Amino acid sequence: MKLRLFVSRAFVSTLVIVTLSAGVIAAEKKGGGGPTQFRAYVGTYTGKKSQGIYTFTFNATTGEASKPELAGEAVNPSFLAIHPNGKTLYAVGEVAAVDGKKGGGVSAFAIQSDGQLKLLSQASSVGAGPCHISVDKSGRVALAANYGGGSVVALPIKTDGSVGPHTGFVQHEGKSVTKRQSQPNAHSVNVSPDNRFAFVADLGLDKVLIYKLDPAKGTLTANDPAFVTVPPGSGPRHFTFHPSGKHAYVINEITLTMTAFSYDAAKGELREIHTISTLPAADGPGPKPGWSTAEVVAHPSGKFLYGSNRGHDTIAVFSVASDGKITLVQNAPAEVKTPRNFNLDPTGQWLFTEGQGSDTLALFKVDQATGKLTATGTKLEIGTPVCLKFLPLK
Repeated sequence: MKLRLFVSRAFVSTLVIVTLSAGVIAAEKKGGGGPTQFRAYVGTYTGKKSQGIYTFTFNATTGEASKPELAGEAVNPSFLAIHPNGKTLYAVGEVAAVDGKKGGGVSAFAIQSDGQLKLLSQASSVGAGPCHISVDKSGRVALAANYGGGSVVALPIKTDGSVGPHTGFVQHEGKSVTKRQSQPNAHSVNVSPDNRFAFVADLGLDKVLIYKLDPAKGTLTANDPAFVTVPPGSGPRHFTFHPSGKHAYVINEITLTMTAFSYDAAKGELREIHTISTLPAADGPGPKPGWSTAEVVAHPSGKFLYGSNRGHDTIAVFSVASDGKITLVQNAPAEVKTPRNFNLDPTGQWLFTEGQGSDTLALFKVDQATGKLTATGTKLEIGTPVCLKFLPLK
């Protein structure tokens, strides 16, 4: 069954997405003795230059990447997640309907020994415009955020890796202060380090909503506290935990800012520490016409944090203090146009930017002392890249 394109290019440009899979996190924790050979998967918006999900291999010792090739055909498989066992890949499909039901879809693919993808199943995301997906750390449930629908859905993962019809669904309600925030727009969903909670950044509500997660039942119920707010008009987009589990960060699309939180793991509670700009001081604070942020990624060492600026086309590099506060230390030119998504390789030595507007990926070396980025000159061609995930090769 084919999924059909349904979103306009204008709508596409407002979306973003990234979370490290549990398998990748495990690889990161191995440190210097961990894997150095990886397979990367890239989700895209399909069109003249893209037919689905692409793959390439990467050597973290040498910084060498192979030529990308098509791994699996799909329509608008924009954001990806990999099962903790490394055997299955999941992709949201920004389409009009699945199995006759209005709303986007979630597809499950078996990862073959040669890196190719074999479609296992598809299920409705229930809401419109699914733009982000993650898998819980037990590998029992896939969670997707519906941007257009302003909702979050939980889909059970079967023993063969396929997904079934949803077992949990929450429709967000409300709005915030800007014209863009006239309705809910769930933009990402991430699971807590202990797998007890799910955090959904909603751009339209200026909230990160907090849900109790039951992976066995595949359900989401409101936590107490049920959410944390960011400054009005911010537009929270993507969210990540610090490797220590004591802090978390959300990047705000509209105001081009980053908000740091302290985290109480027992209660599932976030408290704002501070909010700072992702732009150089010379550009001044506040929204900029045609500019927006997209992704946020924490370095596995916990010493650095990264965020992407679209329009400004830079990667903001922050140092992270022991109390969770962050300080901007660099705005590195992204070497691509419209760096919506980016990701660190699991060793933390390299960073790939993805240019949604240039159909390219660019590779950077990460300074392990300062976190600063240096362009290597390596570029890969993939049409309209949106999301990049790594899988260790055994």
